[in-house]
Amino acid sequence: MPTILETVTVAARDRARMAEVSAVIARFGLDSLLARLGLAGNRDGEAREEADLPARTRRALEALGPTYVKLGQILATRRDMLTDEWIAAFEQLQSDAPRLPFEALRPAVEAALGEPPETAFAAFDTEPLAAASIAQVHRATLHDGTQVVVKIRRPGIRKAMEADLRLLRHLAALVEARSAMARRMTPGAMIDQLGREILDELDFTNEGRNADLLRADLAAIPDAIVPRIHWQHTSEGVLVMDYIDGTAPRDPAKLRAKGIDPSAIARLGARLVLEMVLVNGRFHADPHPGNLLCLPPAAPGQSDRLALLDLGSVGFVSPRRQHEFLTFILSLRSNDPGGVADMLGLWSQAGEVPRERLLTASERLVARHGTGALVLNAMVADFFPLLRKEGLVLPPDLVLIFKAMVTMDGVLAGIAPDFDLSEALTALRGRLVASRLTRLAGPDRLEALLLEASRLSADAPRLMRAATARLEQRDAPAKDDGTARAISRAGVIVGGAIALHALALVITALM
Repeated sequence: MPTILETVTVAARDRARMAEVSAVIARFGLDSLLARLGLAGNRDGEAREEADLPARTRRALEALGPTYVKLGQILATRRDMLTDEWIAAFEQLQSDAPRLPFEALRPAVEAALGEPPETAFAAFDTEPLAAASIAQVHRATLHDGTQVVVKIRRPGIRKAMEADLRLLRHLAALVEARSAMARRMTPGAMIDQLGREILDELDFTNEGRNADLLRADLAAIPDAIVPRIHWQHTSEGVLVMDYIDGTAPRDPAKLRAKGIDPSAIARLGARLVLEMVLVNGRFHADPHPGNLLCLPPAAPGQSDRLALLDLGSVGFVSPRRQHEFLTFILSLRSNDPGGVADMLGLWSQAGEVPRERLLTASERLVARHGTGALVLNAMVADFFPLLRKEGLVLPPDLVLIFKAMVTMDGVLAGIAPDFDLSEALTALRGRLVASRLTRLAGPDRLEALLLEASRLSADAPRLMRAATARLEQRDAPAKDDGTARAISRAGVIVGGAIALHALALVITALM
């Protein structure tokens, strides 16, 4: 629990921000929420205020600015912890911000570019194209005629968000110490996640690197577009990338009017999200319609295209987690409640849950979603309440995977209602197997496996001699009654097992 000295230190350093936060809490009447978290006593009128508490909390987060909006967006992914009304409220969080006059941004832009934008670019539009809480975007043209967008970080935003993070870390420690209900949500770990995401997004060179990496990952899919980064003009606070002229995947009629087939976009989007999560292990963490653009074929006979934008938030999946997630989905689709229960037990971070309860819950999930079209939004709508009921808390990286896939699934189902993710998963199975075998057969992995096989082969005779000698000493008086023959047979079995193991390692590496 934080000490009084720590509280005083935080209050002294960030007292102006603390006063703002307190004023917003009072304005939106969030005393009952603080009481739930163990940070305040109950107040009169709490029962009257409970009905619209999620909506008021959402409005308060918006009023407090980008750090708190980002926190709410993280909470919106925690269906394993929060009820539907809280999730619905947090999903409506908006990060829009007033547009700043360019002269307020000019000093930072000129410092980053080393010259005025009017000379760095052939043309620069001082009227913003869009504005959000962290950055503002302007159109420009490079001297070679390339159309670009210039993303400019808002002045003072880093200092303000770092102050917010200090306050939130302190509040998280207080909440963990005072509220058993809140401890289950691991607020400290959540604020740590928030801090990592914010610091990554504030440095635009991270977004540029993410774009380069994802473009390389998806190079084999020519219909996937990731804007090119113009590094000669890019820095921590300014990002310059290709301008993409496309249509957001919100209305199928608008897509058709632009010569774009919504069903083709749905198939492509499904392939992309599965390729990113289950093959490459690096994925766009927030593929909502504002971060996606649909484009018609570049030439007759070619396919529709899909562009991925705003790559400040990218998730990473380890090979182990890829295997677990795929096992969960395939167990669900093959009507295997035992396989689903195994994964739920493995994932739980809130202590061990009895196997019978996991199996019963898994049977319900399989009964509802084991056949027919796989609609992730519908499955998750059942899955996360089930987790809450059984007291299961998922690891944050797994929650991010579910969020990305559910978000994309919702987008694609919105433009192609008959879309079935299970078809895309079936089509990708061969690619998934090939990807795992390719990793096993990599030069470093192959060398390690061959060394292991060599060591086992070299040690086999010594191990068998030692085992035989030990058994002969132990059973010397009865050696003539068949023990020697048993030892010999055991030696053959052990030797054969070692040889087969070594051979399996080599074959696996070479496949």
